[in-house]
Amino acid sequence: MAGNLRSVTDETFADEVLKSGKPVLVDFWAEWCGPCRLVAPVLEALAAEHSDKITIVQLNVDDSPRTAAEYGVRSIPTLNVYRDGKVVKTVVGAKPRPALEQDLHEFLR
Repeated sequence: MAGNLRSVTDETFADEVLKSGKPVLVDFWAEWCGPCRLVAPVLEALAAEHSDKITIVQLNVDDSPRTAAEYGVRSIPTLNVYRDGKVVKTVVGAKPRPALEQDLHEFLR
């Protein structure tokens, strides 16, 4: 999906997400997922505006099913926020920007 969102894979997940010094929001998505495409521009904007506070990355569940399975991702989009190697917040489903910003408020301040 490009822009401000980097992709992570099963192979890069531990280094880029679990070992990160700041919170990381992982967007579990797939090409065929309509709601995933709706939330991507919102995440792009949040990534651009809040890159100093949170890193936002995408993980394609079709290309990297091991990580999605490990974290119990059953529906997409699923947005997990990781801090210090642990999931500290989960948001399931596409939401409009104001609702997503409210859900993620503590990480965007």
